[in-house]
Parts: sequence; structure tokens; C-alpha cells
Amino acid sequence: MIRSIINVLLSLAFLLFAYFNLNDGDGFLWVAIYVAVAIVCGLGAAGKYYPAATLTLVLLYLGYALLLYFSKNGVHDWLFTYNRPSITESMQATKPYIEKTREFFGLLIAIAALLLNYFAGKYSNGIKNPVAANRPAAPTTQ
Repeated sequence: MIRSIINVLLSLAFLLFAYFNLNDGDGFLWVAIYVAVAIVCGLGAAGKYYPAATLTLVLLYLGYALLLYFSKNGVHDWLFTYNRPSITESMQATKPYIEKTREFFGLLIAIAALLLNYFAGKYSNGIKNPVAANRPAAPTTQ
């Protein structure tokens, strides 16, 4: 029950994130990213888990996060060149590192929600061993 409530809240939050990105310059990308996470969370709320699709999204988002981390004026530069000034002073990205750093942390939040669903699906119904979950059931005798 608690898993469903958390997933409903996450799904609604990511739909709201998508809405906030509609007017962004690269909104098409971020709306797609956030809507995909909202769908995974919504399906998780209904007890439906798709580990392969979820893990694929995690890997894609992780790859994009690494790109943002190491790109020029990215997170690495924010940490070590600019000495971590605030990225929340205003909603306008007035410095070159702000947009990429915010996007990086948005991806980390999305990855966390996806991993929550990945492991929830993998270990649902009291199954602790994923190998045993894929083992065929023992034949029954009548």
C-alpha cells in the first residue's frame, strides 16, 4: 500500500516537473524525460513493473548525466572551477554552469525514482532472490 502511495506521489511530481519544462528552450527533451518517469511510477502504483524498460531508462539518463557532468561549464566546472556558488538564487540561468548543473540534479532525482521502481518490482511479493523469481514453478500432481 505504501509503495503505491509513494508511486502516485512521484508520478504526480514528475508530471508537474514536465509541465514546468513546457516553456523551456529544450523542453521537448525534459518533458519526455519526466513523463517517462511519471509513467514508470504510475505503472508501479498499479503494481506493474517493467524492469528491462526501467533499467534502460536508468542507463540512458545516467549517460546523459555523465555528459552534463563533464561538459564545458557543466557540473565538474561548477564544483572545481567556479567553487560551487548557489544555483538557486533565481530561476533564470544567468551563469553558464547553472542550467547544466540543475539538469544534472534533475536527472539524479529521476534516476532515484526509477531505481526505486526497479528494485520494488524485482523484490515484490516477498521474492528476495531474482534468480528464483525466473525459475519455472514445480509441477503439480493431481
